[in-house]
Amino acid sequence: MTQKQAFFSFFLILSLGLQLNLKAQDNAPNLIVITTDGLRWQEVFNGMDFALANHKKFNHGDSAYLYNKYGSISVSERQSKLLPFFWQSMAKKGLLFGNRFKENKVDVANPHWFSYPGYNEIFTGYPDSAINSNNYPPNPHQNVLAFLQTQKPYQNKVIAFGAWDAYNRILNEAASGFPVINGFENLSSILQDPQTKMMEEMLQNSYKPFKEVECLDVFTHQQAKYYLATKRPKVMYISYGETDEWAHEGNYSAYLDAAHQVDQWVADLWQWVQNTPGYKDNTYLLITTDHGRGFGEAWTDHGADVKGASSIWFGLMGPENNSNLSKIAAAMQSKMGEQTASQQLYQKQLATTMAKLLGLQFAPAHPVGNAIY
Repeated sequence: MTQKQAFFSFFLILSLGLQLNLKAQDNAPNLIVITTDGLRWQEVFNGMDFALANHKKFNHGDSAYLYNKYGSISVSERQSKLLPFFWQSMAKKGLLFGNRFKENKVDVANPHWFSYPGYNEIFTGYPDSAINSNNYPPNPHQNVLAFLQTQKPYQNKVIAFGAWDAYNRILNEAASGFPVINGFENLSSILQDPQTKMMEEMLQNSYKPFKEVECLDVFTHQQAKYYLATKRPKVMYISYGETDEWAHEGNYSAYLDAAHQVDQWVADLWQWVQNTPGYKDNTYLLITTDHGRGFGEAWTDHGADVKGASSIWFGLMGPENNSNLSKIAAAMQSKMGEQTASQQLYQKQLATTMAKLLGLQFAPAHPVGNAIY
């Protein structure tokens, strides 16, 4: 072999190696995390609450609307009317946890039972009692999304979208190294094209029932969906907020409508995943909430003094030909679908579970909950 041939062979091998490495990174599994703020486990597993639907203080004089859209004597019909994707897909092909009617319990481990502490626990795995305010400064703890951002397959392929304007602090955008588009911040801050400019104009001119603190979920969803379709991130977080806001307002119709809409959006995203090369059979979906709510008239509130507000739920979907979800079911000595065994899981276990689903170990400097399997 001549020197010229040897030189050519070296660069051919190097080029093939780089191509194989890039292909391996592209084939690394994707992760979509979704939260819908303060959605109670009671509605997730039992559908419309008759007591609240009948209550004049909460039905705003239109119980007929609630009964026509979400009511049924059958629990399974109420489930499917409110959250059809959950019950027709996730509760059959995925894993759904938190039905306390069947003693399948999931709780927050932090002592505060409201939003910032809950989101901190979800993503850092550390229920730090010092994080005790929604106005808490930028989170000092590493979150699992920031960890993923440091891993080769996921570098510059992580992004978060949130309706509430606190996520840049919760996820510590400045330290984490990935974009956090929250509140009335627009996608045009990182992606300039006619579509994002139009969304920016619509967002800024939109109805603002929650003032400047939180935008309507439709804007968060549409920006996230557009980014997913155009930039193809490998890890994406989307946070919807209206389920919490309308609950605080005591508007049961709007609360259920917001939950139903989130279910439709999740179904839409999952359909896109299942029809898109690189995502089909290569994507995990985790959906959960940051805290629970009270019982009866206390359903509008949450916090450490509200009984039941520590109780949450979560669901998982994944590639049908991948064994990780079946491994979880096996670890629970259960089958795929709604989990009905008596058990106790915690929100602090979700961060390490996310990483483990992707074949990685999240081991930050702070204490962290164990993966659920």
